[in-house]
Amino acid sequence: MENCIFCKIAKGEIPHNRFYENKNFVAFLDINPVVKGHALLIPKKHSVWMQETDDKIISDIFKLAKKIMLAMKMSLGCDYVQVSIVGKDVPHFHIHLIPRHFNDNLPQFSTIKYKDREPNEIVRKITQAL
Repeated sequence: MENCIFCKIAKGEIPHNRFYENKNFVAFLDINPVVKGHALLIPKKHSVWMQETDDKIISDIFKLAKKIMLAMKMSLGCDYVQVSIVGKDVPHFHIHLIPRHFNDNLPQFSTIKYKDREPNEIVRKITQAL
């Protein structure tokens, strides 16, 4: 995509802190990290949403994410690496890899409570769509 910032990063057109690259993927530090070491893993081939991305790319990116997560744990001394896929801020499928410590007190997502039969209705709708 012509104006996609992640496509430009993948091509090396925009300065960034790249620490991994192969023929299909690029990993680099997030410019607005929530913690030190917060990284992004992107496919070089543009797609907006994960569900629109080729199955082979999906499989390969998660295998690579695991490899990077293990390297982050070893090198950064974190307890675990949080994986997040949102994609609405930059319209290019990407994975956030966020080094975490059990006691880091990062904000948590708020939760909701379902009403009576809402879970059953949601399960029914998703099952029908599958």
